Amino acid sequence: MSSETDSLLNGKALAQKIQRELQTTVETLQGNIGRPPGLAVIMVGDNPASAVYVRNKEKACAKVGIASFGRHLPTETSQEEVEELIQKLNKDERVDGILVQLPLPPHLDTVKILHAIAPEKDADGLHPMNLGHLIRGEAGLRSCTPAGVMRLLEEYNLEVAGKHAVVVGRSILVGKPLALMLLEKNATVSIAHSRTPDLGEITRQGDIIIAAVGKPNLITGDMVKPGSVAIDVGINRIITEEGASKLVGDFEFDSVSQVSGYITPVPGGVGPMTVAMLLQNTVLSYQKYQ
Repeated sequence: MSSETDSLLNGKALAQKIQRELQTTVETLQGNIGRPPGLAVIMVGDNPASAVYVRNKEKACAKVGIASFGRHLPTETSQEEVEELIQKLNKDERVDGILVQLPLPPHLDTVKILHAIAPEKDADGLHPMNLGHLIRGEAGLRSCTPAGVMRLLEEYNLEVAGKHAVVVGRSILVGKPLALMLLEKNATVSIAHSRTPDLGEITRQGDIIIAAVGKPNLITGDMVKPGSVAIDVGINRIITEEGASKLVGDFEFDSVSQVSGYITPVPGGVGPMTVAMLLQNTVLSYQKYQ
């Protein structure tokens, strides 16, 4: 393996590059369209982690020149009120993208709320119609985290065609759409998950291994093939022996980085790419007005 710096897939630097490109696109289009692109982020309740994510998304919007139409609703907001707000935003011509920050309070029906978003304004790429376009290999808004992973592989010229990709995790947010995107690029794809009996037996076959489970340090160095590409989607907060709080991924970084050819850090890997793809989806929706 090359030196650690050479082997790190720097999502933060790539996200900044994408933001600069989007800023140029927005500046070019705004004169023709007569307004900036708009993103509405809906947050219900006072989840501290969600509040941080929403702030980061709004800061990123400002850098690119996207107008924010954030809505922070109290925890007790009803299903009808959230859906009514989404319908208003669907009709608002200043809004090109709508994102509902998850998780929602337990009394709300998340699926029903996500389905209420107009597919062409689905900045998170999670509407069944957009997932259907992905299955069929048609153009459409793509799920942000999987799209960010694919863009990272592309940026570092890491070949996907003909490679064996192992996706650990089967969520509708990451695992399933990512497996489809890898198939689209001609990888052979295996999906492993919590019920897979011997996880290491599967992951050791992977030329590309993507972990998206949310279990800290689940995959260790003895579970990866030498020279493989390790993409860590997991973001887990743990308390160290010294009592400090620390973010770690689903890969045990120290042992895996000794074996893999490339690895994404946590933080600074896939996380910033998710936000960059959210902005990209918003600008894609905006471009239809040119």
